[in-house]
Amino acid sequence: MAKSKTVYICEECGQEYPKWSGRCNACGAWNTLTETLIQPNTHSAGRSISGGGKLPLTSINALTFKDETRYNTGMSELDRVLGGGLVKGSLVLLGGDPGIGKSTLLLQICGSLAKDKTVLYISGEESERQIKLRADRLGVCGEGLYISACTDCDTIIDGVRESKPDVVIIDSIQTMQLSDIQSVPGSLVQVRECTSAFMQMAKSLDIAVFLVGHVNKDGGIAGPKVLEHIVDTVLYFEGDKQMSYRILRAAKNRFGSTNEIGVFEMRDKGLEQVENPSAMMLMGRPAGVSGITVLCTVEGTRPILAEVQALVSKTSFSAPRRMTTGFDYNRLCVLLAVLEKRTGYNFGGYDVYINVIGGLKIDEPASDLAITLALYSGLLDKPVGDDVAVFGEVGLGGEIRAVSHIRERVREAARMGFAKCIVPKSSLKSLDKTENYGISIYGAANLRQAFKVIETISAEQ
Repeated sequence: MAKSKTVYICEECGQEYPKWSGRCNACGAWNTLTETLIQPNTHSAGRSISGGGKLPLTSINALTFKDETRYNTGMSELDRVLGGGLVKGSLVLLGGDPGIGKSTLLLQICGSLAKDKTVLYISGEESERQIKLRADRLGVCGEGLYISACTDCDTIIDGVRESKPDVVIIDSIQTMQLSDIQSVPGSLVQVRECTSAFMQMAKSLDIAVFLVGHVNKDGGIAGPKVLEHIVDTVLYFEGDKQMSYRILRAAKNRFGSTNEIGVFEMRDKGLEQVENPSAMMLMGRPAGVSGITVLCTVEGTRPILAEVQALVSKTSFSAPRRMTTGFDYNRLCVLLAVLEKRTGYNFGGYDVYINVIGGLKIDEPASDLAITLALYSGLLDKPVGDDVAVFGEVGLGGEIRAVSHIRERVREAARMGFAKCIVPKSSLKSLDKTENYGISIYGAANLRQAFKVIETISAEQ
């Protein structure tokens, strides 16, 4: 009879070791090896390599394609991120910081789904009474909504096979456990095996399943990347808990694009959709202040205007400080080097602070021009202009390179009432000359030309 054995598994990467060590040799993380008791698999014990069944083969030409069935969740922002709705038989993992609104979002969509479908909400962290209190506060009700407080994975799967709901929500996967595995809930083995069991349940019964995942101190979903490889879709809920706005982003999606985002606002009655993110990002923007520019970024197919602020002040330290919020720190250092080398503006004796308003995290190269113009404006204390929108990628030679979706960006700037737009000169050929965009468009080939455009706009005003 096979005996159980003890191994040590890294919680970051999943690498197994026969004995404990302070550092994982695979990923380099310290103090991440946990003791795990591995039970023998009695179902596969003694199975020979050649004793399996016949492999079923199907010609690809014999397969017919049918559009996957998608459920409308009742929130267009969530449907956008999912790729058009919740796919039947899919396994969706939703992660985010504690208190960011994961359970609130899922309980809110239960009210819409339960109108014509059967929804099973299973919580391993809250009692049924707590769920009911939160549902009453959010105004969630429905004859097709059933709740249960359970943490045993086998019991949940048996109950789902018997009741056969359309949608199942597991809150959260770190609280689930399999009785056959001698490990605490939330451990690597429990999380991995429970997720695999729920994946088999979703595929075999053709049921859409939501999994709520906790995050670690680095912001990633707790457990190694193997958890994200199992599921079909990985969603991240971003935002500062001190602010009311939340951004839902897809890190993986087998049924749609991973570039779309959904914007929500947390209120006392739950999460509300933000249909016009540009107006939200620009709310309260000061007028006539230096160091402020408006960037037109694109998230998936949606253009969004965002306010970028730069503060340049004399330093009192031997090494000037560089701080960013919502923008990559290393990219800021590159842009500062380009400004000093190609334009002659020296930032060596100044502290530089960059902030993207609204909790938005920008990683698009088209944001380079907005950052550099904000730095230029903050250094010289000259406002860029309250009705000017900018976008473009800045190269190491100081050139402004073309970006995609220029027509959508220009239309969004004109829709929000901006009168002028600074774009890469090489992107002007992508604009339809017969279309009246209702906005003055200025092309710039490099940073010096962009600075001259700013001076020209300031002189006209």
